[in-house]
Amino acid sequence: METPPKTSPFKLRNIRLFIAFRIFFNCRFYYPVFTILFLDYGLTLEQFALLNAAWAATIVLLEVPSGALADTVGRKNLLVATGVLMVLEIVLLCFAPRGNPGLLFAIFLVNRILSGAAEASASGADEAIAYDTLKEEGDIKDWPLVLEKQMQFRSVAFIITMSLGAAVYDPSLMQRLADWLGFNVHFTQDITLRIPPLLTLLMAILTLLSVLLMRETGRRNNQMNAGRDTTITEAFKLTLAAGKWILKTPLALVIILAGLQFDNCIRMIITLRSQFYRLIDLPEATFGLIGSALAVLGLIMPRLARSLVQKHSPGFNLGIMAGFTFIGLIGMTFFWPIIGLLPMIVLTAVMYLQNFFQSDYLNRITSSHQRATVLSFKGLSFNLAYGVIGVLYSLLLARLRFQVAAAQPGLVDAQLENLVFIKSIAWFPWYFLVTMLAVLVFARWRLKNTDEHKKPG
Repeated sequence: METPPKTSPFKLRNIRLFIAFRIFFNCRFYYPVFTILFLDYGLTLEQFALLNAAWAATIVLLEVPSGALADTVGRKNLLVATGVLMVLEIVLLCFAPRGNPGLLFAIFLVNRILSGAAEASASGADEAIAYDTLKEEGDIKDWPLVLEKQMQFRSVAFIITMSLGAAVYDPSLMQRLADWLGFNVHFTQDITLRIPPLLTLLMAILTLLSVLLMRETGRRNNQMNAGRDTTITEAFKLTLAAGKWILKTPLALVIILAGLQFDNCIRMIITLRSQFYRLIDLPEATFGLIGSALAVLGLIMPRLARSLVQKHSPGFNLGIMAGFTFIGLIGMTFFWPIIGLLPMIVLTAVMYLQNFFQSDYLNRITSSHQRATVLSFKGLSFNLAYGVIGVLYSLLLARLRFQVAAAQPGLVDAQLENLVFIKSIAWFPWYFLVTMLAVLVFARWRLKNTDEHKKPG
């Protein structure tokens, strides 16, 4: 009897929409100018750090409940909520008034809360609905291939959004383009800072459309219909069960703890990158081109990550990432003009590896009935760590600002801001080294009776 031909995972509707969702939700035109956008609106660097901490805190509060609800009331329903929340958060960013610092901070705080709620709703639900679709209608062995293609398509979209987002933010570039086209328009920073958010609003609408077209998986539909009257109770039970499972499963616990150490440190650096670019003598108009060049890594790193997963153990891959992360963080502290980009390239590459490894390892050892909840626990831990480092970083900035101002009272605001930032970056390598050593000691203790971390995928 002939074996039926294997179905490509990309012929499955939910798989295609999962990739589309990841593209539209994550590729935002304001990313290449994220830090300076907030500062140019009128916020301070400390307020920026606190707003990101509030964003992370919102995710922490909503992450696991949303994952448990995704596993009970439906993954699609949570993703639709994500689309609605994204539209609302971007509308606020598009039309936030300038000139009133108190009102501006309040509006941006609401924006960050809505953004965090959207992240929490999406976390776990998108991956769970795609993975279970592949399990029911295709071959789960194709999941690494789906991850690879998803990252590659998203990288192509990043190249476009990063290039265009930075270009439209530069008033001089926009003015030259308007003059060349013969348009009678005078571009100022007040005008151009609105363009990236407006373009992102289009992405938000496409995000909502993509999730509306998704279909709940058959098994999940049956479970939802069977237990619809007890969904809230089941959500709490599932949350507790998933938490206990993680604590009792050494490999799952270590995977999550190790991942969050890379994520919180590197993500904070990436959040601050536009300010870093300014200080290594790169013009703002190049930020998008740099972002596009970094996004090209998304075409390369997933294939490398798939090879590392198949040929090497989780322990080996952890060591590789830790070494390159420390090298990258040390390199950033020198603030080399132009070539200071090299450490940023290294750290971005590590983030691609980390995201791939986390998804592959956790999905492989997690059962379907609690997949979204466990993935939400992962998101919760990552964002809790990111929120903590955000608060610590804002306190560090305040301390350094006081010290620098006392030592050099003649500095103007911009000079003070830049010097404080430079001194703050020097703390990151040692923070990562101490916390990663603590994780390695803990991992050695928890995994002493197992060799799962020594086996290739």
